[in-house]
Amino acid sequence: MGLKEDLERYREVGEQRRQDLAEFIQYGDLGQSRPDEVHIPIKIVDLPEFAYDRRDVGGVGQGEADVGDPVGQPQPQPGDDESGEPGEEGADHEYYEMDPEEFAQELDEELGLDLEPKGKKVIEEVEGDYTDITRTGPSSTLDFERLFKEGLKRKLAMDFDRDYVREALKVDGMGPAAVFEWARGERMPVSRAWLDETYAALTPEEKTTWASLAAMQEAVDHRSTAQRVRREGVDQIPFRREDERYRYPEIEEKRERNVVVVNIRDVSGSMRQKKRELVERTFTPLDWYLQGKYDNAEFVYIAHDAEAWEVDRSDFFGIRSGGGTRISAAYELAMTRLEEAYPWSEWNRYVFAAGDSENSSNDTEENVIPLMERIPANLHAYVETQPSGNAINATHAEELERHFGEGEDVAVAYVTTPEDVTDAIYDILSTEEATA
Repeated sequence: MGLKEDLERYREVGEQRRQDLAEFIQYGDLGQSRPDEVHIPIKIVDLPEFAYDRRDVGGVGQGEADVGDPVGQPQPQPGDDESGEPGEEGADHEYYEMDPEEFAQELDEELGLDLEPKGKKVIEEVEGDYTDITRTGPSSTLDFERLFKEGLKRKLAMDFDRDYVREALKVDGMGPAAVFEWARGERMPVSRAWLDETYAALTPEEKTTWASLAAMQEAVDHRSTAQRVRREGVDQIPFRREDERYRYPEIEEKRERNVVVVNIRDVSGSMRQKKRELVERTFTPLDWYLQGKYDNAEFVYIAHDAEAWEVDRSDFFGIRSGGGTRISAAYELAMTRLEEAYPWSEWNRYVFAAGDSENSSNDTEENVIPLMERIPANLHAYVETQPSGNAINATHAEELERHFGEGEDVAVAYVTTPEDVTDAIYDILSTEEATA
């Protein structure tokens, strides 16, 4: 095995030791990834190399130094300090790169999902598999296997033991008419024309070969069609034009699978760092997942306190305000953006919101719920992030759950620790799967 093969083998071992997908979502450094490329840490397997032995610092050389002079002192290595204690630098890491499509596939496997999103708009009709059959078509699409089977069935249906029937014509006193009636009774598909022609070809002596039909049957073996085919094969297949069928491609409608994801998060003063981190750990994998599932994915990021405004993705997870909270402001902006740029007839829509469930008095019941009902979407989801448990006034998620219940296109999830993130993602996506 050469050095190149060794290198590939060690690289494969490293990729197999990459961080588990669920562990990466819960605890990994999501910031190393880009919106269109997911970087999952892998544990580096050091490649074999020649090591410098620090104990052997002497030797004979060809320079100006005298024989036996040391050629130099070993240099401090990363992680060493003068006291000999372990260094404080972190271990090296490399990353396993996957695109959102692969991420979505692996997340489906990890969570046991099988979500297949539907397209909204037909953009072209394409030829699928050749599963349809027609009576006309180019010779290259002739279904020869079907033609052969039809011809073979006809061959077997028309076949009979000609030698055996010819001997019946040699029975004294039996002519073509009598043999024809006898053959019909024996279920042999012989034609009267063939009998007349064959009988005419016999000599007068041959026409009296057998004294009776019983004597002929006792002396002559009758071979079935199957026996003759096994012994002699099939010399000729009677093909007919009416048996011809041509394979025709099934016409499939290719739909453009557009998706717009509206991510809403509370940035009010109560949303401290731990709550913001849980929002990021939940929303980021959902973004990757939906981007991998759809042909064309667009994202709208809305931040809100008592007011709402649109932000870039880079600012979405870090922004913070000191104002109060009115969640309905975000849904008002979301509805406006969707109606302006993403009509329901052409776009799959997802509206995901997250916060600590604290909202201004009666805003959820009087404003948010009616707005959610007015915004058509594949799925509405709300993720409550409360690391210390439910606060007294954190009732938004409970009110949504109580109003929409089960069976609606609404998912409510609760995240208090990173361990809850994958469960929340499963709750959201399984709701979409059931709806689809």
